[in-house]
Amino acid sequence: MAKKVDSEYAVICDHISKIYTLRNKDNQHRTDKKEFYALKDVSFKTKKGEVVGILGTNGSGKSTLSLLLSGISEINEGTMQINGEQALIAIQTGLQMQLTGLENIDAKGALMGLRKKRIEEITNDVIDFAELGDFLYQPVKKYSSGMKSRLGFSISLALNPDIFIVDEALSVGDKGFAKKCMDRMMKLRDEEGKTIFFISHSLPQVREFCRTGMWIEGGRLIEIDDIDKVCDDYAEYVDFMNAMTKKQKKEFLEKKFEKRLIEPKPKHRLFHR
Repeated sequence: MAKKVDSEYAVICDHISKIYTLRNKDNQHRTDKKEFYALKDVSFKTKKGEVVGILGTNGSGKSTLSLLLSGISEINEGTMQINGEQALIAIQTGLQMQLTGLENIDAKGALMGLRKKRIEEITNDVIDFAELGDFLYQPVKKYSSGMKSRLGFSISLALNPDIFIVDEALSVGDKGFAKKCMDRMMKLRDEEGKTIFFISHSLPQVREFCRTGMWIEGGRLIEIDDIDKVCDDYAEYVDFMNAMTKKQKKEFLEKKFEKRLIEPKPKHRLFHR
C-alpha cells in the first residue's frame, strides 16, 4: 500500500512487485490458475517537479505501474511512498459510463472530498477546457474514445493534483486538442513544478516533454536515465524486435513471458492407510 510521506521526493518505490492471476478462458472455475509478475522488483526515486517518460512495448508493465502510482491498484511486494495527491489521466479511467459528463465531474469532485462550491468552480474549468458542448449532458457511454479522453483529461487538470500520471491519454482524438493538452502540461512542468509521469509510444513526444526516461520491459525496470539516452536505447531494442520474423518474435515473447510466471506451490495431500 502506498504511504504519504514528507520528502524531497514525490515518489519512492522500493522493490515493488505486482502479481496478477491468469484466468482460464474455457473454465473460470478451475483451481489451477497461474500467477505472473506484471511488475517485479522495481525500485526508483522521483523528485518533486521531475517529468519522467515511461517507455516499453505492449504488455511490458507500463500501465500497471500507472495504476500503482495513481493508487488505483496496490502492490503485492515492496514499499511505495507517495508525497502528494495523484491523478491518473487515461482513456476512460475513472469515468462512470452511465452518468453524463457533468455528473461525472460532480462524482469525481465528491470522491475527492471537495465542497459544493469548489466542484462548481471545477465544473466551469472542465466545460471551458473540454469543449464538449451539449455532449456534457449525454451519458459518457455514448462518447467516442476521443471525447472520453477530453473529459477525463479536463477533470484531472481541474482537480490540480501534485502528481500527474498520463497514460496514452493523447493517443486518441484530434490533433488540435492534443496540442492544447501538451501546451497545458508544458505549463504544469515549467511554471507550476508538477511531478509528471508520461506514458507514450511516441518517442518524439517523450523526448520533447520529458527530462528523465524510464524503460520497463517484461515487468522489469531496464533503465532510468537522461531522456535522450533511454529513448536511444529503447529505439534500438524496438528495431531489434522489428527485425525478427513473425515466428521469431512469437517465440521470443513467449520465452520472456515464461520468466514472469510464478511457480505454483505444491499441494499437500493427506493419505489414509
